[in-house]
Amino acid sequence: MTLTSLWQDRHPRSSGSPTASVLEGSTEVVIVGGGITGLTAAVLLGRAGKAVTLLEARRIGDGTTGGSTAKVSLLQGTQLSRIARRHPAETVQQYVEANAEGQAWLARFCDDHGVATQRRPACTYAHTASGRRAAQREVDVARAAGLHVEWRDELSLPFETQGGAWLADQLQVDPMELLGALEVQAHAHGVDVLEGVRVTRVRDRGPVRVVTERGTLTADTVLLATNMPILDRGGFFARMSPARSYGLAFRTPSPAVDGMYLSADRPSRSLRDAPDDDGTLLLVGGEGHTTGRGGATSVRLDTLRDWTLEHFPTAEETHAWSAQDYVPAHALPYAGPVLPGAEQVLVAGGYSKWGMTNGVAAALALTGRILDGQMQWAEVFHPWHSHELRGLPQGALVNAEVGVEMARGWLRPLRHLGTGPTPTEGDGVVSYDRLGTPTAEAAADGKDRRLSAVCTHLGGIVRWNDAERSWDCPLHGSRFDVDGEVLEGPATCGLRSR
Repeated sequence: MTLTSLWQDRHPRSSGSPTASVLEGSTEVVIVGGGITGLTAAVLLGRAGKAVTLLEARRIGDGTTGGSTAKVSLLQGTQLSRIARRHPAETVQQYVEANAEGQAWLARFCDDHGVATQRRPACTYAHTASGRRAAQREVDVARAAGLHVEWRDELSLPFETQGGAWLADQLQVDPMELLGALEVQAHAHGVDVLEGVRVTRVRDRGPVRVVTERGTLTADTVLLATNMPILDRGGFFARMSPARSYGLAFRTPSPAVDGMYLSADRPSRSLRDAPDDDGTLLLVGGEGHTTGRGGATSVRLDTLRDWTLEHFPTAEETHAWSAQDYVPAHALPYAGPVLPGAEQVLVAGGYSKWGMTNGVAAALALTGRILDGQMQWAEVFHPWHSHELRGLPQGALVNAEVGVEMARGWLRPLRHLGTGPTPTEGDGVVSYDRLGTPTAEAAADGKDRRLSAVCTHLGGIVRWNDAERSWDCPLHGSRFDVDGEVLEGPATCGLRSR
């Protein structure tokens, strides 16, 4: 099954299709990706009079934004401390300025276009002594960066805590309502928004050519707003880790929380409310892990359910979903050229699960480059700055783990030489049932599907995601549906049928 977020259920979209069966022609800017960054950039460029075409491989909001907890906050768990461990105070300050700019732009847009927001405090709370120390470090770093964060020993949560960092007057939003408003404004400013168009290649010698499954467009500039760039140029896949996490929505008799909460220690737990026509919903998130690793994904959802019912026993589940984000080794997002000096192809992503502010800031930074604007804080997002070097030790560890997963993926199916076990409904199995490469076999909706188990990105061996009935690559986070079609990149081609 495909898990559907609360937001996607509230704002269902029909299967998108381009206005023409074959794409051709030229434009000034092609934006790839219909999430918060792509649509914000489309609105900004459209307002500036640029000719813009936005291409979305599936539907608007089908990616990370549509599965977001949509906390528009400058207090981001322990993210500032993570940055401060690798970078000087000036860099932390620039990061805060960038996120404040993104938050302010989003708040103005929502006010101007009737998108509902709720003002809530944000809290990074602790439930262990080590978590308390981490949350208190976040207070110190945040205050040094100019945020008015305070410490509270007592929190109104239905379980014991050891206090938390508290920042008043932050925002939360329905991300699909926001994307819908952005899309309306993009259209109003002449932007062509095409769904169901997957980009497979970008050729940047001479005029930039954007190759899709439906034809080729040429452009002066291409903006890849796909979080993980779909191009291997720049090696971004080796500079970030794919992180999958889970969300649940529950109906409760009365508002269950009074703010946006996130734990400083493990296991991570995220809490917020969501206004509803019938009252208020409680949103619970957590159980994050590297995509394609960590065992059965359904167990993670069950763990989150059990935790919620332990502390909110009257809660009734309404929705379950998951989402994917990318965590850069150097702890900072990317927004800039795919290669040094390659201003024709720009990339954005690596938001470490804080895309509602970082995604908008990235759009502001990239459109500033295109329109010759100046934003001093944008330097912190530059993908080829010397601050990248501070992520080398973590990057080396990440890529060592990728190497281990590559070897493990090819060796594990040796347990099933010859005829492998037959999967039952809802299960998937990888086995060597032929010479050469392993086969991924899944049973879903009463049918067996047999595919090559080799990820089309860099040759990792995919693993079965039983919660979402997908094949996930443990190397760089590419995901494929049960029929082998791409769900998430960096892969651009599906798994081969067998």
